[in-house]
Amino acid sequence: MKLSRRDIRKALDGWIEAWNTHDLDGVMALFHNDIVFENWDGCAVSGRRELRRSWMEWFNNHGGFRFVVEEIFIDADSRKALFRWTIEWPSRERLFEGQWEKRRGVDVLHFEGGKVI
Repeated sequence: MKLSRRDIRKALDGWIEAWNTHDLDGVMALFHNDIVFENWDGCAVSGRRELRRSWMEWFNNHGGFRFVVEEIFIDADSRKALFRWTIEWPSRERLFEGQWEKRRGVDVLHFEGGKVI
């Protein structure tokens, strides 16, 4: 399936909206069944079902998070996108409750068959 730059951007916009509305099913809808997700700590999760299971705790315990888009680069010919973001959520740390915690990151997304693999 050939995706245009516009197709990829539309998919990413919907994906980011799903994250920011805490819609785990919506987040997972963009992932291919054979997704391999490599985390910043070197751990990897294979398969959409396993990835969903690994994120359930985050969604259940970190309400109020939101992603802020910094930049999105799309190479439609190679079916890849780079998504640079900041995630923010209200702290639960003693003495910092209610203050915003922030982390920055980058995702490199590879598309196959219209889904992130």
